Amino acid sequence: MNINDAPLQSKPLQWFAAIVCSLLIGGIWYFYPHPSWIISLSILALAALYTLNRPFIIVLFFVIFSFFRIHEVFPQLYSLKIPLFLSLGSLTALIWQVGVTRQIKLFWCKEFTFLTFFLLIVIVGVVFSSNRPLAIEYFKNIYWKIILMTFAIAILVRTPQQIAFTLKAITIAGALVGIVAIQNKLGGIGLVEGTRVTIGREFGSMLGDPNDLALVLMFPTSFAVGLLVTHQLPWRQRIIGFIAIPILFWAIIATQSRGGLLGMIAVFGIYGLQRIKSKVLLMTIAVIAGGILFVVAGISDRASGGAAEAGVDASAMGRLYAWEAAFKMAVSNPFTGVGLDNFYSNYFYYSPHWDGLNHAVHSTWFGVLAETGFLGLSVFVSLIVVLIKSANRTLQTVKAVKNEINPAIYASAQAIFAGLIGTIVSGTFLTQGFNWPIYILAALVVAVTKTSEIALTKIESKQEKINTSKRFSK
Repeated sequence: MNINDAPLQSKPLQWFAAIVCSLLIGGIWYFYPHPSWIISLSILALAALYTLNRPFIIVLFFVIFSFFRIHEVFPQLYSLKIPLFLSLGSLTALIWQVGVTRQIKLFWCKEFTFLTFFLLIVIVGVVFSSNRPLAIEYFKNIYWKIILMTFAIAILVRTPQQIAFTLKAITIAGALVGIVAIQNKLGGIGLVEGTRVTIGREFGSMLGDPNDLALVLMFPTSFAVGLLVTHQLPWRQRIIGFIAIPILFWAIIATQSRGGLLGMIAVFGIYGLQRIKSKVLLMTIAVIAGGILFVVAGISDRASGGAAEAGVDASAMGRLYAWEAAFKMAVSNPFTGVGLDNFYSNYFYYSPHWDGLNHAVHSTWFGVLAETGFLGLSVFVSLIVVLIKSANRTLQTVKAVKNEINPAIYASAQAIFAGLIGTIVSGTFLTQGFNWPIYILAALVVAVTKTSEIALTKIESKQEKINTSKRFSK
């Protein structure tokens, strides 16, 4: 089976769709007898049919455009409103597949329970937020799409071929962003503090913050490494990882983000943990590699957080002040927090140090604490724990049968576990609680777990048949 979903099986629905399309085209031809109308409608009808039958592809590309901000990385695409059309196509295809044809089999799992509970806490927090319009705006424009696509990816990714395609698509998208980041660094375009690379800063892109850019670049790193080190994969797939890794490395280093570098070290540490038996050797390599990376990245040359600042640097102190403000927000609002996307606007009222500017929280954990309270943080942490256990259990299970199972499942199991750990480590210094990475990883954890269970069942069934055949032959 290829990466696309199975075609529509309902003949009455096919007949109905064919008749409606024929009548529509015939009616327009009668009133507007011009070939351009028919050509345009035919292309539109084919696009609509493809969208309805291939929700996985549409949803995946929507996630890639939304997370990697491809339309901002390449401004020529910005006016085409591609994310808008992809979001409409994704919703339409999901409604069609789930509500009309019912080809997608729905299920429930522990991860969905914690995710739904956290969503409810966020919604309650929006209602009681200190700046309700701000919270509603973020929920309406971003967060509900993240949650919907999390469930969509978890349900739609059902085959090893789809998993393999997801790995390659995310890796290639990350490499494209990395190439533009490197070009900006070499060309001195959009640099922050004179040395830190950004993308699209001139028109307010999310990637205009070097820390957010580091986060976007770090996410596909685990996927690229997974493609490269899984020897069972075809060489064409492994070459993608081989090309992408140095690009992502260079681009992350160019951001001079300490959180991004720590996340990258964590990703490689997880892969090393799978292959290096001596923990002392692994820790030694990690410390040496970390020191080299921080020197190569020029962290000490940064205008903020560099060697020029004596004692605890301004960047670190800013984080400590922000984390203290986050804790005070949670103490004042223990069950709801200050509301989604409300930390920045509340910084003045809760910070022990005011320098004339509001500041970002720069921590996933303190960000969730501030905006959803202690209750929200406890549910969020529980979700992360469940994801780690599930991802690790799947990896260990698949690893035991890696020579029998589809290599795409083994590669993805490694990549998702490493990416999850890397995201959690970098989350100490980067704000990710209400952004795409953790939720995409959550969806892929569920998808790979389900896909591996199906594959393992087939292996067990095959083995049982062989054993039965041997018993009869005796």
